[in-house]
Amino acid sequence: DHNSKDILGRIYEYFMGQFADAEGKRGGQFYTPRSIVRLLVEMLAPKPGSRVYDPCCGSGGMFVQSEKFVKDHAGRTGAIAIYGQESNQTTWRLAKMNMAIRGIGAQIEYGDTLHNDKLPDLKVDYVLANPPFNMSDWGGEALRNDVRWKYGTPPVGNANYAWIQHFIHHLKPTGMAGFVMANGSMSSQTSGEGEIRKNIIGADLVDCIVTLPDKLFYNTGIPACLWFISRSRDNRKGKTLFIDGRNLGRMINRRNRELTDEDIEKVSSIYHEFRNTGTTQHIPGCAKVATLEEIKEHDYVLTPGRYVGSEEAEEDDEAFEEKMKRLTTELSNQFAQSRELEVKIKDNLKKIGYGL
Repeated sequence: DHNSKDILGRIYEYFMGQFADAEGKRGGQFYTPRSIVRLLVEMLAPKPGSRVYDPCCGSGGMFVQSEKFVKDHAGRTGAIAIYGQESNQTTWRLAKMNMAIRGIGAQIEYGDTLHNDKLPDLKVDYVLANPPFNMSDWGGEALRNDVRWKYGTPPVGNANYAWIQHFIHHLKPTGMAGFVMANGSMSSQTSGEGEIRKNIIGADLVDCIVTLPDKLFYNTGIPACLWFISRSRDNRKGKTLFIDGRNLGRMINRRNRELTDEDIEKVSSIYHEFRNTGTTQHIPGCAKVATLEEIKEHDYVLTPGRYVGSEEAEEDDEAFEEKMKRLTTELSNQFAQSRELEVKIKDNLKKIGYGL
């Protein structure tokens, strides 16, 4: 029975991905590519017995991967409590179906999360989310005095910091959040966003920032990043891990890229070392732990490229004269091979009556 559910679930996910790809921009409203979800889940590593929440859950991919993670790590299906909300009714039904197919129990509410939070008193161990980027028509003027805006009132023209503060609001005192955001969220100073970010950083909540490569998403070309927020940072107070992942991934077709298993393992291992020890090795061009003072020096901008530095170039100790001799010899050989190939092509063409 479990195998049947797993197979049916995999088929469902496959067709969801194919449909999202075909739908383009609209596809991203209900489907987050699996490799991104896997990276989020592997980095947060939800534990059995925990509560997981996605307030913009789409078709429920975050929940599926969370369940799978717990089950794969000596847990069992149903070992976590799942909560969600989705504003699009069709997508909400897709999520309910996704959970039912897999036998996953979940409380998924229908409605606009920012304006009608159906789970206002919920406090969770983990938030996993991919909210819509840069929402300009989110109705923020009606929510000026909302209790969730502890770190500053988000601008009416962009919902990014409304979502971020909503995630923080629903965390337990020991809770963690991992979510996708537009790259602009790391550096924007528009309409008070810089001040909100400064306050969140000052509250020592920002655990890790990861920049992502392009072409990962079906619905947008907007550069994206991952934020990790933690309320409990005893061994890493005043420090944030920055990971530059712009060079990760492999192209799976002409339009789309995905993160490989090796990419996910590499990034999650760096983060877990930081979570466990409070530090990690500085890898130029890839990863670095920065202090609050360093972030302050950069005017509270969280772009990893500012902190990780450049990748060290491999040392070239070959003498110039020797190198030029080697390269010209290689080039001469390539020219010779090219001429031989040209002769063969002409001979073949002549044989079929198309001599040059």
